[in-house]
Amino acid sequence: MQVDRFTKWVVIVNCAVPVGLLTWDAINGRLGANPVNFAIRTTGILSLIFLILSLAVTPLMRLAHWSALGQFRRVMGLYAFFHAAVHFGLFYLLDRKASVADTFAEIATRRYLLVGIVGLIIMVPLAITSTNRMIQRLGPKRWKWLHRLAYLAAIAGALHYYMLVKADTTWPLIFAAVLGVLLGYRLVAHYRQLRADSYALRHAPVPSSPEGNRPQRWEGNLRVAAVFVETPEVRTFRLVPTKGTTLPFAHLPGQFLTLRLNIDGREVRRSYTIASPPSRSAYCELSIKREENGLASRHVHDTLQAGELVNISASAGRFTFTGLEAEEIVMLAGGVGITPLMSQIRYLTDIGWPGQMQLIYSVKTEADIIFRQELDELQRRYPNLRVIVTLTRDTSPGWTGLRGRITGDLLIQCVPHLAKCRVHLCGPNEMVGPLKQVLQTLGIPLQQIHSESFGSPSRQLSNAPAAPGSVANGSDNSETVPAFRLRFAKSNREIAAVDGKTILDLAESHGIAIPYDCRAGVCGQCKTRLISGSVEMDSEDAIEARERAQGLILACQARCLEDVVVEA
Repeated sequence: MQVDRFTKWVVIVNCAVPVGLLTWDAINGRLGANPVNFAIRTTGILSLIFLILSLAVTPLMRLAHWSALGQFRRVMGLYAFFHAAVHFGLFYLLDRKASVADTFAEIATRRYLLVGIVGLIIMVPLAITSTNRMIQRLGPKRWKWLHRLAYLAAIAGALHYYMLVKADTTWPLIFAAVLGVLLGYRLVAHYRQLRADSYALRHAPVPSSPEGNRPQRWEGNLRVAAVFVETPEVRTFRLVPTKGTTLPFAHLPGQFLTLRLNIDGREVRRSYTIASPPSRSAYCELSIKREENGLASRHVHDTLQAGELVNISASAGRFTFTGLEAEEIVMLAGGVGITPLMSQIRYLTDIGWPGQMQLIYSVKTEADIIFRQELDELQRRYPNLRVIVTLTRDTSPGWTGLRGRITGDLLIQCVPHLAKCRVHLCGPNEMVGPLKQVLQTLGIPLQQIHSESFGSPSRQLSNAPAAPGSVANGSDNSETVPAFRLRFAKSNREIAAVDGKTILDLAESHGIAIPYDCRAGVCGQCKTRLISGSVEMDSEDAIEARERAQGLILACQARCLEDVVVEA
């Protein structure tokens, strides 16, 4: 990382050398018989050179497989705008004596000046939107479309130069030829991309099971229709589409979505399980526990009200059950970890699933039982559903149910044939890790155990290993403990993949260098090969179809869905 930054600063400083030398020669009177004209002409040529260099970065990256060049693209573009601005400034201040009327009159009477000013005007929005914040505000697609205007600016610059030169047009024609080659390459590359995408679409494999039939990611706004109080610490937020009566995305029971929140002027992303079932497509519900030390959960509880819009991306996650995977399921939940299991219970009862469902639910006190009335009603209406609640801290004499944590003895007591069942386990990390070991000691094969865990910022976490599949099941995801292992093959490093953090974030925090520039999925400089495992990406705009087929991912966008090995 330090080497990349050093290299970038070396390029920035060296790009300033030509204008520095021009300034030095001007101070020492070495600009020839017509110094003003020389300075104007030189800065104009420098602007055109830097503009063409910025356009050449992408073809060079793709042809030479030299991704490190990507970090210099914006540097070249900004230097092009800088020299163009100085070019016009010298013309206005020295040639036109800072006269606005005289400047406009000159531009109006000379067509080459009019073409040049058009090119400069085109470059203004490109310079303004060159920051990472503007990329995020515009979104990758709109930003890319806007910055294709750089070709128009370059064409205007080359034409301006050609029209200005009265005798020898060699250099203007050379610039035009180079620009033509670059533009031709982009057109051919775009055509080949369209053909590759069309081929991939026509030859895409047909999914054969619900687990392989996951819907593609959707991003956009949903509206908060209502907020329900479940317990003193948990609220359910019902989200509905802004248009129409059906959610614009599909999901499987147990999957999650990601909220994009603006907290104190910065974007914060948190993933929460969809507690409602996919059979109720008019809305989705998030049941979120407020954590006093949780940045996102406090913000959601304190600010999110009915009528407000929330930006989401959905859906993702493999902790799912549709009823086709087994004939009987045992669900073990701790606290707010009931949310994905509740989605599954609601879905199975909605479709009239005939299999047996058993839920063993552990909470601190009777007041902490989430969905209590609904669970009682579902158990009354559906004989194939059995709900057992155990309290870990409530000592009141009014409770007649079980007390204590979920143990092996309790499991055998409640489900004697547990070894033959599919088991879904969800709760805090300190519960899930040890309980998975208990299940294995009871003779349950590992392939029958499916788990998801989360970390709570209000708990003192133990050193127990987290279970694979960690997402924020209604608990704040800002301090989730590691859930997956992330290995960097070339660097020979293995680290814990904290849920919600991208591979680039994790690499940076551990001193592993991955080249990057925009961090918005636009530049493509952070491409790396996915050797094993699976990831989700919010944006894939910078990856071509052939690169996807080769297993390339964007480190700045990729989040681990399981144990992952990447090439970096």
